[in-house]
Amino acid sequence: MAIITISRGSFSGGKLLAERLAAELGFRCVDRDVIVERAAAYGVSHRELRDALEKPPGFLDRFQHKKYLYLTLIQAALTEEVKAGKVVYHGHAGHLLLKGGSPVFRVRIIAPLEFRIAMARDRLHLSRDEAIRHIEKMDQDRKRWAQYLYGVDWTDPRLYDLVINLENLTIDDATDAVAHLIRRLKCFQFDPACRSAMEDLALASKVKAALALEKATGHLEFEVRAAAGRVSIRGRVPSPEFIETVRDVAEKVAGVKEVDLSGVVTPTHA
Repeated sequence: MAIITISRGSFSGGKLLAERLAAELGFRCVDRDVIVERAAAYGVSHRELRDALEKPPGFLDRFQHKKYLYLTLIQAALTEEVKAGKVVYHGHAGHLLLKGGSPVFRVRIIAPLEFRIAMARDRLHLSRDEAIRHIEKMDQDRKRWAQYLYGVDWTDPRLYDLVINLENLTIDDATDAVAHLIRRLKCFQFDPACRSAMEDLALASKVKAALALEKATGHLEFEVRAAAGRVSIRGRVPSPEFIETVRDVAEKVAGVKEVDLSGVVTPTHA
């Protein structure tokens, strides 16, 4: 069965929709905290991983390579968590982090400001003005984050398969609508081809994470793709000696059958 991602602004009902939809479909419900916990198992602090997912570009600008490291680990954790399907992930960047895998049903949920204010005040015990400022700041930070990392406006409806507005609908209405579509649309069913594509993305993400964590290659950045156990790596290394190190690291990752390093170049080949 499918992988569903739910993107939302702060206090727009995304968490409620994800939980009810997962219960309706018999799927697992996964949130950002689960992914951060899994990524932190690599030995990186929870706080810094959360910052990589939440802070606007000013934070990441100061730590360019850390940005690469954190997002590599988060993607590896997310793909590993969802690769078997039957999962609803709610987080504003899920559909972007899973790009390149099997078709993901991408839902965006929006809600009127008064709905969001009420939820923010209830959860955070804020005044009305404080709630408005908090919502506006979170929305702006997320917009800048997606633009900086992916070059997209995360509010663009073209990035989603379905946009739900809670102005006149309830969470139950939204749950029924998404569940109906998932059961009906064959293109989002998790058939063997879809499972294979997601497993390829998960393997590529694991190799990329292994390279990012290896002392000898941790200061370098790579693009990694996988297909049925064959891993292709692209990137620049300081000298030819590093190429074999990249091979050694990649070959140790479970599931790797063959490594193609034709895309790894040294300055003399640039």
